[in-house]
Amino acid sequence: MVEFSYIHIPFCTKKCKYCAFISSVNLNLIDEYVNSLILQIDKGYMGEPLKTLYFGGGTPSLLKISHLKKIIEKFNFKKNPEITLEGNPESLSPDYLKALFDIGINRLSIGIQTFDDEILNMAGRRHNSKTAIEAVDFSKKVGFKNVSIDLMYGLINQDIKKWAKDIKIAKSLDIEHISTYGLKIEDKTYFSLHPPKNIANEDIQAKMYEFLVDELKNFYHYEISNFAKDENFVSRHNLNYWNLTPYYGFGLSASGFEDDIRYKNTENMKEYLKNPYLRVEEIKLAEKDKLEETIFLGFRKKEGINVFEINKNFNINFEDVYGKILDKYIKTGHIQKNQSGYNLTNNGILISNYILCDFLE
Repeated sequence: MVEFSYIHIPFCTKKCKYCAFISSVNLNLIDEYVNSLILQIDKGYMGEPLKTLYFGGGTPSLLKISHLKKIIEKFNFKKNPEITLEGNPESLSPDYLKALFDIGINRLSIGIQTFDDEILNMAGRRHNSKTAIEAVDFSKKVGFKNVSIDLMYGLINQDIKKWAKDIKIAKSLDIEHISTYGLKIEDKTYFSLHPPKNIANEDIQAKMYEFLVDELKNFYHYEISNFAKDENFVSRHNLNYWNLTPYYGFGLSASGFEDDIRYKNTENMKEYLKNPYLRVEEIKLAEKDKLEETIFLGFRKKEGINVFEINKNFNINFEDVYGKILDKYIKTGHIQKNQSGYNLTNNGILISNYILCDFLE
């Protein structure tokens, strides 16, 4: 049974210079896109009551309320579902936010990235610090009680002092969740074609991350990049990914996971509008694949991996199979044992990619 669904809304008014996600600035296609999306949902959704629905992008807040309402009405929901919409500050007016709240959106994820206007401009963002703070304030006033913001570190000309100011402002906003991302120069982005100067190297980014963890020590740090006010405000939808739970993926370039099959929809807008059922990739996960993903995704969570569940689900003795790797990183202080299994320490998180490669060989 599938109880989670992701919906990709690929439209943006402008492409950010660091962004590698599939998006389009042709807003004239929105009506046609939503029609194709509805067709895909009608065919792919099996009617199960959903626990979470997530509108990601792109910039989902560019859709009209009528579009979002039409999509939401296609789904059945369990009691108290989490329905999240990603939005950029400049598109979150008080009237729009009130309308979102009225149609059942109950969680916002606001893409702020930084409160430094100069850095925002260099990153290609369209809002400023004032607009970002107002968007959070407006969302609270219209009734939202679950608001998350995105912050990035390692941006152009961003040092520890400026990063500290971003965190200080974020903490002052009385938000329920913060997601953080270190800048990575992805292929085919503006930054990859025009390499920026004065960006933080890996060592500086590591120091920024350590500073972040210390500053948000009163938050519930439940995943490498995610901090919640308390356990009631974790992203239930994203936890589904890290727990390797099935989910629907609707929309251009969206990925899904059903019946042990990972799939991806076409990334070509013309193809999607013509045939929204087209999948460009389907991979049946073997037991070895599922075990490796369970380990990889599990270590992203602060609680780590549950050895008892792994042994039960995969009929192995985890400590026999991976004992040498565990001993290696326990001795170096990068992994620690807990009541249910093992988790990365803060130092382990900083080199998590290297550690996880050892488990995936």
